Amino acid sequence: MPCTTILVGKNATYDGSTMIARNDDSPSGSFTPKKFVVVQPDEQPIHYQSVISHVKVDLPENPMRYTAVPNAVEGEGIWAASGVNAANVAMTATETITSNPRVLGADPLVVYQPAAGTKEEVPGGLGEEDFVCLVLPYIHSAREGVQRLGSLLEQYGTYEMNGIAFQDSEEIWWLETIGGHHWMARRVPDDVYVVMPNQLGLDQFDLADALSEQKEYMCSSDMKEFIETNHLDVSFDGNRNPRDMFGSHDDADHVYNTPRAWFMLRYLNPHTKVWDGPNADYTPCSDDLPWCMVPEKKVTVEDIKYMLSSHYQGTPYDPYASYGDKSMKGAYRSIGINRNDFLALIQMRPDHKKDNGTIEWLAFASNAFNVLVPFYADVEETPEYLANTTGDVSTDNFYWSSRLIAAMTDASYQQSLFHAERYQEHVMSSGYELIHRYDHLLEAEGDEKKRKALKHEANQKIAEMLKRETLETLDKVLYELSNRMKNSYSRSDA
Repeated sequence: MPCTTILVGKNATYDGSTMIARNDDSPSGSFTPKKFVVVQPDEQPIHYQSVISHVKVDLPENPMRYTAVPNAVEGEGIWAASGVNAANVAMTATETITSNPRVLGADPLVVYQPAAGTKEEVPGGLGEEDFVCLVLPYIHSAREGVQRLGSLLEQYGTYEMNGIAFQDSEEIWWLETIGGHHWMARRVPDDVYVVMPNQLGLDQFDLADALSEQKEYMCSSDMKEFIETNHLDVSFDGNRNPRDMFGSHDDADHVYNTPRAWFMLRYLNPHTKVWDGPNADYTPCSDDLPWCMVPEKKVTVEDIKYMLSSHYQGTPYDPYASYGDKSMKGAYRSIGINRNDFLALIQMRPDHKKDNGTIEWLAFASNAFNVLVPFYADVEETPEYLANTTGDVSTDNFYWSSRLIAAMTDASYQQSLFHAERYQEHVMSSGYELIHRYDHLLEAEGDEKKRKALKHEANQKIAEMLKRETLETLDKVLYELSNRMKNSYSRSDA
């Protein structure tokens, strides 16, 4: 699944929160309707079976409640994607990443083999369809999430290469799968941000720590032997770079992946390195772009939304560019594309109580034209406007309304862009205002039931505001696009 991920440590954010964010994108030529729901413990399966790989997994009998952003249309499995559990631990899964033939030959992916003739079917491994459902309801820290998923990967394997983020109020961990059964993980340093554009990203790894104290790194228990037996270390000095050992450096990366990382790094560190021109330290085609950097200023929610909505604004690669040299227009895969399914940004704020400290920001459809909206994550249900998505197009839900606004704004870009910009500003400002208002109410309320009621009330107020703003914007961009119809005519009989 093509996606883009940003992780920000607590000392690198504007308010001391940990933040994980990911665009979930559909494969080329498809669009996946999504919804925002709460999964209660009695809705969690005990005997799980994957739709895609047919693998069966028995699950513990004590799951926690958790939020999720699953597929709205049945048929390909749950794809819970991103969420927060009742222990205030978050997970986003997954960022599809790349590998190379040496790794995939040494530890092949575990691919489902259907029955054929007298041959019985062979289940495949786990994948993006499964990870959140199998891990998030059972973990009490980000570190525990890495340990549980690592154990499942070693036991069942996977049929694809993926990156997964785990978060609590203190730490963020990033796990990358390696071949069918191997994996590695690194704790995100508190003072940095991380950018991930569909490539294996880790560019340094302390194997000694991962196989002993596990302070900053973890990995499969046989990782040392795996590397040595299969001659995966390609360094001369023994300074193992995971990207060199396990990742890819294909021509396709320079069109599809590395330009996205380049734009995000360039945005948050414009003066740290030279990003443009003949003397650039890094270009959109650089294979050695840093996995993480210390930002030049503290990172905000708005920064993350801007980056994950990027279509290379201010560069020659912007597909909407109406100025300058257009010879490279649209040359690279944008971050904000037509087939963004959703953006989830989970913000764990340290200056609030545990039950209202976590905000789950959500946006549906193409990020270039959509809005990011905050909701309290510690709730028993989500607003109907975000939970009622089906396969039928409807302006009664946020997903389809967002899709319609994006498609019409793109088709009338010059006339409609300012409507989308005002929509984005109004919704985010109003979202902040409502969260601040209810934060104050929650600070003064000690009764647990009343606190829960206030959080549900806040989320409903935010959803009502969102629906009003969305319908108003839909009306405006429909008007602009209607005026651009090919059969328009200026003479009126009125």
